[in-house]
Order: sequence, then C-alpha cells, then structure tokens
Amino acid sequence: MNSSQLSQFKQQLLDLKVELEALESIAKESVKTVELDQCAVGRLSRMDAMQSQQMALESERRRKLHLVQIEATLKRIENHDFGFCDACDEAIPMGRLEFDPTVTRCIKCAD
Repeated sequence: MNSSQLSQFKQQLLDLKVELEALESIAKESVKTVELDQCAVGRLSRMDAMQSQQMALESERRRKLHLVQIEATLKRIENHDFGFCDACDEAIPMGRLEFDPTVTRCIKCAD
C-alpha cells in the first residue's frame, strides 16, 4: 500500500469521525429520560417514547463503538500496522479495506 492510499484512508477515517461526533451531539436530545406523568402523555405514547429512547441509546452505543474502532485504526496507520491481519499478519485485500477501513482481519481469519 502506498502513501497516497494511506493518506486517503486516514482522511476518510477523520471525516467519518467528525460526522459521527456531529451526530452524537445532535442525538443527545433523544436519550433524555422519558416522562412518566400520565396526565401529560398517554400510556401508548409513553411506551412509544420509551422504545424510541432505547433505540436512541443503542444507536449511541454503536456510534461510540465505531469511534473507538476509528481511533484504533488511526493508531494502526501511525504505527504502520494498517492493512495487515491481526491474526495471520497477511495483507488485508484492498477491496475489504475500501468497504470498511476499520477491519482488523482478513476474510479467512474473520470466519
């Protein structure tokens, strides 16, 4: 992998990180505590709000996990370990990295 490809992956990861952090700040409103006041909201509306809250919490958990994966990948780029399988130390195919640059294993070892 040449330096041009590495810099493209690095920029792609940095852009994705900025996008996820922006989504994180927007989504803060969705995970607020659901009001249980029956006078203000009906029972079905509360159940719907609680379900929406749980979906927002799961989305937040996935965003945070993806941010951790991005940070780890940026460190692998800096350490010159990017593009190599963690298990067998073989090169990960370029198509796999283009699809998801945060992968750490080749297709054979991922199974």
